[in-house]
Amino acid sequence: VQLQASGGGLVQAGGSLRLSCVASGRIFSGYSMGWFRQAPGKEREFVAVITRSGGSLYYSDSVKGRFTISRVSAKNTVYLQMSSLKPEDTAVYYCAATFSVDLRNENAYLYWGKGTLVTVSS
Repeated sequence: VQLQASGGGLVQAGGSLRLSCVASGRIFSGYSMGWFRQAPGKEREFVAVITRSGGSLYYSDSVKGRFTISRVSAKNTVYLQMSSLKPEDTAVYYCAATFSVDLRNENAYLYWGKGTLVTVSS
């Protein structure tokens, strides 16, 4: 059972990045998939989640309208398209998988990938 996140990097404010998270097949189809982030010196926070069917998407207020989460079952991959990036989006981004309906709660997530660092310069 593994989650592998990638796609982070350095980008200027206003730019875009797309993060990817590849999951082992055993977990992908049955789980809702979320993205969280942790900025330096801060606690980890919820960013976005997509339910296992892909039918429902939820975002934190801080990224709503700028970030888009999606999933491609055939590739066992969930994406986070990030646009209009701001310096305050700088963080390590983690993907995670959950059975729970408590989708914004990181404690409800069973599996976590290693993070990918996003740095937004001003």
